[in-house]
Amino acid sequence: MAVPFRRTSKMKKRIRRSHLALNVPGMITCPNCGELTLAHRVCSNCGFYKGKQVVAPKAEKVEE
Repeated sequence: MAVPFRRTSKMKKRIRRSHLALNVPGMITCPNCGELTLAHRVCSNCGFYKGKQVVAPKAEKVEE
């Protein structure tokens, strides 16, 4: 089994791992209801997209 001849430096290790960082998804506030949603998606709360109603909003759960 191969064994490294020299220890990998902190800089080389960090450069190699630089692309492993987590990305934050692009979130926007819905102009209709103010809910945070993913960009370029229909608002799951009110069903609006680009200022138009495209999907019927979800029915509210009624607790008895």
